[in-house]
Amino acid sequence: MLSLASPITLRSGATARNRLALAPLTNQQSHRDGTISGDEHAWLERRAAGGFAIVETCAAHVSPDGQGFPGQLGVWGDHQLPGLRALAAAIAGHGALGLVQLYHGGVRCPSALTGQQPWSASAFDEPRPNFERPRPATRADLGRVLADFVAAATRSAAAGFHGVELHAAHGYLFSQFLSSTMNQRSDEWGGSLANRARLLRDVARAVRAACPHPFTVGVRLSPEDFGHARGIDLDETVQVAAWLAEDGLDFVHVSLWDGRKHSLKYPDRHPLPPFRAALPRDVAIIAAGKVWTADDATALLDHGADLVAIGRAAILNPDWPRLALAGPFEPERGPLTPTQLRGLAISDTFVEYLRNFRLVRDE
Repeated sequence: MLSLASPITLRSGATARNRLALAPLTNQQSHRDGTISGDEHAWLERRAAGGFAIVETCAAHVSPDGQGFPGQLGVWGDHQLPGLRALAAAIAGHGALGLVQLYHGGVRCPSALTGQQPWSASAFDEPRPNFERPRPATRADLGRVLADFVAAATRSAAAGFHGVELHAAHGYLFSQFLSSTMNQRSDEWGGSLANRARLLRDVARAVRAACPHPFTVGVRLSPEDFGHARGIDLDETVQVAAWLAEDGLDFVHVSLWDGRKHSLKYPDRHPLPPFRAALPRDVAIIAAGKVWTADDATALLDHGADLVAIGRAAILNPDWPRLALAGPFEPERGPLTPTQLRGLAISDTFVEYLRNFRLVRDE
């Protein structure tokens, strides 16, 4: 049986000091030009100091037209390098591996932020407020975004990060191409699963080639439909993960949303074991999904994960790893007051965003 406290050496050669990762979390704390703010730096450094073995940034957009949220970290310009370097050094200084999550939002990039019509695999409509119908990606778009991901990955390496994670979950650009419903293309990027996975695999191979080991490259996938991820089938996602392992990636981050639940497709089974069966032993699986306690995390290891990503629990408990690995520990579940949250290295901007998740109560 794996222990949360045991170190793990990834396929890339990098070693994580335990089995606990800070999940990539939107926080809206950075500047309009994509440069990191002192608030976002403090939030991430505090979790590295709390004992997480891997600290991931929020989804950082690789292109100006890939931004999905206000105050989002960018990794598309050299003007962002000084702040990225400082963050990478701070995370490493606490003994953690720092990863940048690389992302393009596709249809989920509002024109109010980018000044452009969103683009995606295809043109489609969704019955939700403020939805903007995307234009279908051109060949030029696809060539440009591949180059942008490679440039962002090499920029992350130059800044001193230990690796990157390609965000192909949650209905963002790669997920839109993987989707059997959002992707209605009839060319080599649509139709069969192999075609729908082409953009992600091309980017993965290009990033891997541009960033040799010991730099770590992984991917985050939604195993099935949830929220904005639509047209996603568990068996297809397992196949995509296996292909990406063949392409040289070091880990697969499975975003379960709720790690206690069984598969939608196979209600009598947990979704993690098929990934473990399909992947080489040296390709690590990170699992995330409403993990609050050490028992929740250990259960995911028992299902086949190698590491566990902590999200909301890490917001309210920055020392979650240190406390959980020391003995019995009951985490704070909130909601907390703005004053309490500020004491956890959470800025007023992030506090306002957290109101959406009922983690904030009035003073």
